[in-house]
Amino acid sequence: MTDDIFANAIDVIEHTSLLNHKGEKAHLVNSTDLILRQVCEPFDFENPQRDPVEMFQIMREIMCTQKGIGLAAPQIGLPYRMFVMGNPSERDSCIAVFNPILLGTIDDQIVEYEEGCLTYRGMFLKIKRARAVRVRYTNEKGDTDTTKFDGLTARVFLHELDHLNGILYTKRAHPYHVQKAKKDLKKLIKRRGKSGLFGSLSNIN
Repeated sequence: MTDDIFANAIDVIEHTSLLNHKGEKAHLVNSTDLILRQVCEPFDFENPQRDPVEMFQIMREIMCTQKGIGLAAPQIGLPYRMFVMGNPSERDSCIAVFNPILLGTIDDQIVEYEEGCLTYRGMFLKIKRARAVRVRYTNEKGDTDTTKFDGLTARVFLHELDHLNGILYTKRAHPYHVQKAKKDLKKLIKRRGKSGLFGSLSNIN
């Protein structure tokens, strides 16, 4: 199962012309990569830095292959304000989110819930976020929409928006819980081999 997942991911990467900030074919970057700590630049639809449709298609494939529910452009080495989110088992449910704007929260309710991240595969942290939000974003065709998200969808939107602002979810959790989660993940990786579904020891920083 694990081998099949990574074989599919490699196949997606090998067949794309989408290059990252290092001139390499787009792929998940290491957690130490500085691009994950930088504020991303707006995507310019009048003079697009990349083909927005191709960005969406490639990022959707990588996200779904890796069984994620969200993936931001900087996670594959692209410094643009764009992410994808959706159900990895239903590709048609995935949407492209370019230049997202958080307009506000719907109410004052804050919910604490476990979050994962493809940058730290297998590591889950309890994060407090707004229950419901009002947002605006543009899709891969250049159409802009203003809508409301709640529950898990709102959480994913906020998690990915953090990525575009150079904020990792490890910065929103208590330091003690982050260190404990990293130790637990290292133990899991050692038990299952040097690398695999849960990444590698070199990526836990």
